[in-house]
Amino acid sequence: MNIATLLEPYRTSGVNLGLDRIHNLLQKLGNPQAKVPYVHVGGTNGKGSVCAYLSSVLAEAGYKVGRHTSPHLIDWTERVCVNNVAIDNDTLTDVLQQVTAIAKADGADLPTLFEVFTAAVWLYFAQAEVDIAVMEVGLGGRLDATNVPEPCLLSVITSLSREHWQVLGPTVAHIAREKAGILKAQRPVFLGNIPVEAQGVFQERIAELHCPDYWIAPAIATEKNGQPWASWQGFEYPLALLGDFQLQNSALAIAALQELKQQGWDKLTPEIIQRGMGKAVWPGRLQWVNYGEQKLLLDGAHNPAAAKALADYTHGLVDRSDNYLPTITWVMGMLSTKEHDQIFQHLLRPGDRLLLVPVPDHDSGDLSTLEQLAWQIMPELKQVTLFDDCFTALESLKKINENSKQLTVLCGSLYLVGYFLKGLPLSH
Repeated sequence: MNIATLLEPYRTSGVNLGLDRIHNLLQKLGNPQAKVPYVHVGGTNGKGSVCAYLSSVLAEAGYKVGRHTSPHLIDWTERVCVNNVAIDNDTLTDVLQQVTAIAKADGADLPTLFEVFTAAVWLYFAQAEVDIAVMEVGLGGRLDATNVPEPCLLSVITSLSREHWQVLGPTVAHIAREKAGILKAQRPVFLGNIPVEAQGVFQERIAELHCPDYWIAPAIATEKNGQPWASWQGFEYPLALLGDFQLQNSALAIAALQELKQQGWDKLTPEIIQRGMGKAVWPGRLQWVNYGEQKLLLDGAHNPAAAKALADYTHGLVDRSDNYLPTITWVMGMLSTKEHDQIFQHLLRPGDRLLLVPVPDHDSGDLSTLEQLAWQIMPELKQVTLFDDCFTALESLKKINENSKQLTVLCGSLYLVGYFLKGLPLSH
């Protein structure tokens, strides 16, 4: 059965944060989550990368590791992995049907799509008898369906900036309260890039719950045999994922792994950690792909902080390397709810070319409105053109991109990146 079809009845609930429904559902399933020790990863940006590092190293150590992340790029099965291999469609269908059978029979409020899916994840991990799970928060933290009290080994807060403010609250402090909701009593928490105005919120929660807290500084960039490495507190390891922000994400992962070693996960030797870090993969984030004869950079960059990280990487490429022209071609689509002005402000530069496209099957931002906004923010753009599809936009570049040094970036939404990746084999 098609997974989307199976989940469709629960889509109408939308985003309806709260823990009563998921706890009720898990109880009727026999509380499978109680059998799964887990690491909980929250924050604004960097969650997926940290999950990728952790699961890669734990699998390298020989543990059976479950990983739950969201959203998916191409297929629902990506969200549920064991030892970095996605669940097969039939198995996911079966476990979802076990959950929906109970959800439908229950006379209480219908659970949300994310709650049904998360319950299925816990059930599958328990049935698969994973040794440990790495669970990414879906939205916020305090009332997120992934937020179950036991047996959480530690929590990670990767970063914090203003996002999903329509749901989580208008200020960084409001958002911090939601993110801090994943902290567990007397369980360690590792914190990355937290703005000063939000640190007090976390410190209050840490004191209230008596959590050992570790505020992790970014690693130092190094190099070995021409490849990027990093050093954190004297421990050196390869950096498999691109971008300066991975110095922070990888340091959080290293710190969390060292804590797990202290907790008795003895297979996490320095050599294993190095090998596992070097094998980490996280698609859709600073990912290079070939599109015909074009080399294309993909990145979600769906909020201002992520856009700044992308800008740091791309602007560095064109400013410091003779391999690229000094201007960038942006193929962009964004959801209507995003902070378009701030994203444009970070990315666009004089002489750049902007190709605006819709985000298929989602509440896409109006292209004409985005066009006007782009010209207001960066009047020195070389071109702003609207297209009905990202592939049409990319095909148009073949007529003008005679120069192989032209940097082209597809960004603005992970849903757009996923749509592109799904259509890539069909278009070429």
